[in-house]
Amino acid sequence: MKLWPASNSFLALLLSLSVLSAAEPTLTLKSPIAQSVLQRQSVNTGRVEVIGEVHGMDQAYVSPIVEIRVDGGAWQRLILSAVERNRTDTTFTGAVELAKGMHTLEVRAVRDGQPLASAPSVKFGIGEVIVVTGQSNSANHGAVKTKATSDQVFTLTPKGTWQSCADPQPGASGGGGSILPALGDELQKRLGVPIGFISCGIGATSIREWLPTGVPFPNPPTIVSRVRKTADGPWEADGKAYAMLVARMRSVPSFRAVLWHQGESDANQKDQTRTLSGKLYAEYLTKLIAGANKDSQRNSPWFVAQVSYHGPTDVGSEDIRSAQAGLWKDKVALEGPDSDALRGPLRDNGGNGVHFSGEGLKAHAHAWAEKLVPWNRSPTVIRPI
Repeated sequence: MKLWPASNSFLALLLSLSVLSAAEPTLTLKSPIAQSVLQRQSVNTGRVEVIGEVHGMDQAYVSPIVEIRVDGGAWQRLILSAVERNRTDTTFTGAVELAKGMHTLEVRAVRDGQPLASAPSVKFGIGEVIVVTGQSNSANHGAVKTKATSDQVFTLTPKGTWQSCADPQPGASGGGGSILPALGDELQKRLGVPIGFISCGIGATSIREWLPTGVPFPNPPTIVSRVRKTADGPWEADGKAYAMLVARMRSVPSFRAVLWHQGESDANQKDQTRTLSGKLYAEYLTKLIAGANKDSQRNSPWFVAQVSYHGPTDVGSEDIRSAQAGLWKDKVALEGPDSDALRGPLRDNGGNGVHFSGEGLKAHAHAWAEKLVPWNRSPTVIRPI
């Protein structure tokens, strides 16, 4: 009778082992992810990297066969470019070229012609991906929050997930409205492809605050929380805004362009010692563009808007505006819209504010679309990235 407890324990162990051995393998899809937008590489197609993990495979199963099904069509074998095996887990990587537009992808692992594990279907798009950054009027400081009416406009969050484009945009400052829903709707309609945004603007920032550390400047901006005085005397940025921008640029395999909307916090400051000259503005923005492209290992063009407006009594700085336009002339950047021209009822606070009203957000979005659409349609733009 004293042997029964040991026998029961032994039987319980055998039972647990049999349950574990009978556990079904699982498949987790890492890429593409739900609601993501991937940058197209040609007018009509884009490359989709398919990455996944198969868990709980037995030791005899060394080389998995992975199959995919696109938009409910036939299952086809995915040609794998990389396979890594770690005990009972296998990570696989492959790629497929698909047409522009929205797609549904299903993935499964197969053995002996029979499905072994599968992942839930994922809906994603192939179209245009755009980074939007700068200060408040690139972020969420508009008077009215909106959301895209198209179901093909999305935004990437700082956590790496995608969501429908609705204000406030994740990753940018402020809790109000932005231009992205209206811009996304117009771009989607005119270009006929899904649109994905990466929003990372920070309100009230000077170009000086966006620089990487180690770039000296003689006078600080009005707000000094993102800058510091060096031991040698000049000032420098703490590099946090720059690092965030680079990380966001690296968060996708590729994107079409960066939209830069900034300048108010460098132009005509109340304390004139905090105003930045146009010459230095152009120099610093040139450094930012070159540095961010290099450190992100992305080489997409930047569009620079003309931005310096503070209100009806200070409608702009010709020095800063000329510096911004000079970057177009020198081919450092492409021409963005003149948002200083959007005045009166297009601004908040009854036309007295620096931010945009509901109608102003639409007008600002349209001004960007008028620059982006003709450029995007030109034969020299849609090229391998």
